[in-house]
Amino acid sequence: MIKTDATLAPEALLPQIDRLFALSGEKIRLLERTWDPAQGTPVFTVGGRYTTRGWTEWTQGFQFGSAILQFDATGEEEYLELGREGTVAHMASHVSHVGVHDHGFNNVSTYGNLLRLMQEGRIPEHPWERRTYELALKVSGAVQAARWTCLPDGLGYIYSFNGPHSLFIDTVRSLRVLALAHRLGHRLMGERDRPISLLERLLVHAETTARYNVYWGAGRDIYDVRGRTAHEAIFDVNDGSYRCPGSQQGYSPFTTWTRGLAWAMCGYAEQIEFLETLPAQAFDGIEVGGLTGKEAWLDRLLQTARAVCDFYVAHTPADGIPYWDTGAPRLERLGNYLDRPADPYNDSEPVDSSAAGIAAQGLLRLGRHLLRHGEDDGAQYVQAGLTVMRHLLDEPYLSTDPDHQGLILHSIYHRPNGWDHVPAGSQIPCGESSMWGDYHARELALYLKRWAEGGPYYAFF
Repeated sequence: MIKTDATLAPEALLPQIDRLFALSGEKIRLLERTWDPAQGTPVFTVGGRYTTRGWTEWTQGFQFGSAILQFDATGEEEYLELGREGTVAHMASHVSHVGVHDHGFNNVSTYGNLLRLMQEGRIPEHPWERRTYELALKVSGAVQAARWTCLPDGLGYIYSFNGPHSLFIDTVRSLRVLALAHRLGHRLMGERDRPISLLERLLVHAETTARYNVYWGAGRDIYDVRGRTAHEAIFDVNDGSYRCPGSQQGYSPFTTWTRGLAWAMCGYAEQIEFLETLPAQAFDGIEVGGLTGKEAWLDRLLQTARAVCDFYVAHTPADGIPYWDTGAPRLERLGNYLDRPADPYNDSEPVDSSAAGIAAQGLLRLGRHLLRHGEDDGAQYVQAGLTVMRHLLDEPYLSTDPDHQGLILHSIYHRPNGWDHVPAGSQIPCGESSMWGDYHARELALYLKRWAEGGPYYAFF
């Protein structure tokens, strides 16, 4: 269980955050000097050098989005140009990509961040540049929403790259591209010019995920514990019935892959922030399973965010850095591993620092939302998020080696497939970075930097 420091404040982390961004700039420049775009998209490091791994090109937005976040944090124009030029040169295919569920990762990290900076007055207002970003996000949101499987009783979901039968927990965070497209006034147009609400698809997907990928302690199976998540929910597309949980990157369908859990934590928390800004009438006519009206939808998302965040706090080691799966088979060799800090150099199971960076943002956003609404227990989530971040900002997780291209060490991509690098002398993968882990560490650091310095609240919208 995370041992939170109740005295920790964002301001106390500023020296470490500044150090992170100093290292971050060096890492971005190093990758830019050495990466050949013909190789594809950088995914994770092997021996400290970024390499690619063909599955989908879901990390390219994090590459250029990292440069944009670096500019946001430091004001250094070279990173803005790098991020902007990379977006224009390489991201168009991601906008129209009909084969993936990753639009909210790729396109919000690039086009979305650039539009946000323009809206904040951080970069000059330029009408045609703004329209380019807006058009990209509108199309991306509609293309993402079109990957739709209908279920009985008004439910449905954006299906994963596995096919129409597959609902991934990851996609909760990809919903933000639907949110931005909706906010820009866009709709998906279907057969016979039928307009399809992107907000409705966002809400219905979030509810379907809450029902089938999140556990509630209600006896669904003998492994049912409130707040744990299944990476995948599998349906019979012939009649829409739920069949079973599944997992692509976790140990099993009945254990909790911690990065999937983290996607849910962050995704639900930031959707609460977004939905709160909408007028009540925006929810008119959107009803699923008795959920109707703005307050009911917000309450449902809040229940879900609390559940997954509570599970993370209870099932993560004392420093807030999780092992890659809460049911990984050799964790029992580590004894009472939840009562002490995680050990990335153990000989049994790897940790996943990328899950920690994503989860911390969910904890902080949920906690601050609750505190704004007079809920005192919000403080426990805030302090848990700050505790996680304090450990990520220091060694052995912060990469200080000038020759290592990664920023945050001990990230895991796909343990079951054996894709992660195992260094000589080790029994498990360790010491490497991932593009999503580095991006989300920067995003988390920017979030805290703005908070500590009294800057504008950092949100995707």
